[in-house]
Amino acid sequence: MADAVANQPPPLLAGVRVLEVSMLGPGAVGGYLADLGADVVKIEPPQGDYIRQMTWPIIDGVSLMHLHLNRGKRSLVLNLENDDARAVFRDLARDADVVIEAMRPGALARMGLGYGDLVQINPKIVFCTVSGYGMTGPYASMPSHGIAYDTWAGIVMPEVDDDGFTVIPEHVSIGINAAPPIGAAAILAAVIRARGAGVGAFLDLAQSDAAAYFDWYRSETWLAYRRPKDEVTGNPSDDYARRAPGTAGMRDGVRYQLYESADGHVLFMASEQAFWKNFCEGVGRIDLFERWPGSTYADHARGNRELQAELRDVFKQRTSAQWLDFADEVNTPIAPVNTPQTVMDDPQFQARLPLLPHTDHGADMLPFPVRLVGEDLPLPTHAPTVGEHTDDVLRDLLGLDHDRLDALRAGGALG
Repeated sequence: MADAVANQPPPLLAGVRVLEVSMLGPGAVGGYLADLGADVVKIEPPQGDYIRQMTWPIIDGVSLMHLHLNRGKRSLVLNLENDDARAVFRDLARDADVVIEAMRPGALARMGLGYGDLVQINPKIVFCTVSGYGMTGPYASMPSHGIAYDTWAGIVMPEVDDDGFTVIPEHVSIGINAAPPIGAAAILAAVIRARGAGVGAFLDLAQSDAAAYFDWYRSETWLAYRRPKDEVTGNPSDDYARRAPGTAGMRDGVRYQLYESADGHVLFMASEQAFWKNFCEGVGRIDLFERWPGSTYADHARGNRELQAELRDVFKQRTSAQWLDFADEVNTPIAPVNTPQTVMDDPQFQARLPLLPHTDHGADMLPFPVRLVGEDLPLPTHAPTVGEHTDDVLRDLLGLDHDRLDALRAGGALG
């Protein structure tokens, strides 16, 4: 075991240093880099990032949001309203690869710590500002929170409850979850260029932009449908009808549809003729194939209620697990239908995503979702308390001694 650890390659982002000035969810950008082994120093005001008390659940007095998004980072308290603290920040930025401004754009520039200031002392610096609506446009200065970017992008439609009140429907938040990996990819691309060409970069990342980009298929489909019908059609299996994009156009599907099993639900996806034939033969109902053979590709048998009724009865005859075994055996696509409460019990989840335990990390959390063949990603450290690593960071990165730390602290630079 000792030899295996000794022979372990360095983390993917070993040697990449990131200074992150963040509040709340946008700090997730740095979280992706920390998961891959970058040294991410979260610079906080003396009162700390109030993400630790934000939303639910709260675990032993600390939010799950903080435990997840800030795991693997080091916390350094700098009171950036203080001249000495700003000087320390500049010293740190001289040898940093990346500065992330995860708050309203321009906050660091107003303190003399923006890209234009830092590139003078570090020409290779990669500066990424992360915000709700970005640096430009009529919404740039508007305050906002995470769901705003999904409603703006057309992803979330209002629902009405039983009392006639309009409510936010349950959904996966796209903007706040799509922006961090997009931003991390852009940051790393800029770091590669900086190390090769010596040129820095100033990146403007908006969570609203990320939400719209993530949902590109629907918006680009509706754009295409604005063109003449003889130029843009639907699928041949639907007689070229212009079906709504994505899942909206699948509501009336039959061979691609949800079905109730004996103990839950499964997703049936035999829209290719070969898969459909395999299914019918496997359940001993070749008569269904002979009567409704379908087209070679992408034929969902839309609106065929008679076939849907037949399949409804067929799927109730086996459990979900039995249908998955059947799908593997006869080569036809059937998928489980999990919930956020049950997906962790799924054997595929357990094989691919071993949870980071709460005993080490404060909460049971999903790991970074990319696996390295033949090596392991570094295990993230517990999310930091406010200023937990202040002295260590300043000793490690700037070589400050005890007397200098005491002087900074006495002058209010460290809170």
